[in-house]
Amino acid sequence: MSLLFEELDWRPTPIGALSLRRRRDSPGGEDVYEIKLGDEFLMSSRFTVSEVALADLGLGELAGGGLDVVVGGLGLGYTARAVLAHASVGSLLVVEALEGVIDWHREGLLPLGPGLTADGRSRFVAGDFFALAAGGEGFDPQAPGRRFHAVLVDIDHSPRALLNEGSAGFYTPDGLRALARHLLPGGVFALWSNDPPDAAFAEALAGAFTGVRAEVVAFPNPLQNREARSTVYIGRTAA
Repeated sequence: MSLLFEELDWRPTPIGALSLRRRRDSPGGEDVYEIKLGDEFLMSSRFTVSEVALADLGLGELAGGGLDVVVGGLGLGYTARAVLAHASVGSLLVVEALEGVIDWHREGLLPLGPGLTADGRSRFVAGDFFALAAGGEGFDPQAPGRRFHAVLVDIDHSPRALLNEGSAGFYTPDGLRALARHLLPGGVFALWSNDPPDAAFAEALAGAFTGVRAEVVAFPNPLQNREARSTVYIGRTAA
């Protein structure tokens, strides 16, 4: 096997083959970790600016300490680590549908795994974030009905570019109102999207949250020699 590329794990899932790959970045010389689902790239450690921004923009809306936070989508762990970097956070639940991704963090196959698993504030929940958001018991199997100060989501590519059509209902006004029930008064919902701001989705958000806005996050893409952009949507429940 080449020293420049290694497939660390591969396993089938109901929505496609899940694989973890590590490659040596020739320009910088560092290891780059990539997660793929079928032929789609879910995440690369080369591009993490917007994943960190999701945490910082969402939590930047909240004051005080002891914040209880849910992150939907574990991935390589950059959003979760950015959440834990906030001293105001008291607890973090990371909901991930692909159990292989949780295994990679627990087994130390991913660089951020040891730090996430060692932090006493964080806990992984294996489950379908979208099904839990639509249900009445919420995200914490140890405390049904528990509500949170913030829910931050990075799962689908965008509200229109879905990994699985089963999540489509989440992005509707009814789906977003169901999610809002799991937030405390004045709580924050933030969503990452790889697409430009979408006026129709912002309108759907406004049916469930107040102060809705879309923040564009720009970062360099040296592979394409251009600036790349993602969007973070933010809204709050009524105080």
